[in-house]
Amino acid sequence: MSDEWNGLADTIAGHARNYLDGLTRLARGEGGDAMLPLLLMEVAQVSLAGAQLGASQDVILSGNYEPPLSEDPDLDEIRTALAERLGPVDDYAEVFDPYKDTGVTAYRLSDDLTAVAADLVHGMRHHQAGRPLEALWWWQYSYFNTWGNHAGAAMRALQALVAHTRLDVVDERTTV
Repeated sequence: MSDEWNGLADTIAGHARNYLDGLTRLARGEGGDAMLPLLLMEVAQVSLAGAQLGASQDVILSGNYEPPLSEDPDLDEIRTALAERLGPVDDYAEVFDPYKDTGVTAYRLSDDLTAVAADLVHGMRHHQAGRPLEALWWWQYSYFNTWGNHAGAAMRALQALVAHTRLDVVDERTTV
């Protein structure tokens, strides 16, 4: 494996680790009133990693085979905690594929954020096992197949929420 692939794998692993750590902290309640802008930042930063994967040439595994891993950890506790913290803003509407499926679909931020985490965890497990090429292959494949869509949808929803909190304010004119 080339140094270029190793470097990219380490970069993506760093983004994945940061996202997973940040998401876990926010699910626990850290961040307080800044939860939405902090989630927006986490999703935007991990989306940069996805863009790097999308701009890279295709990662092809020898024999086109992913070595098996034991079952990935269950992230339902994080998903449930996020759903509770997000409350009424957890549900939103999204167009799944603006070119093929233009119907509006119901989404949940907690599901999207956790789906991204699940794909990143799977790749991290390859990376931690000393298989950076397999990690890159998984991250790239799952970026195009699942987590890229979930991250993009979540980023649009979070950006709208943050914008509403900043722009939908009461007229604050002072009287003299």
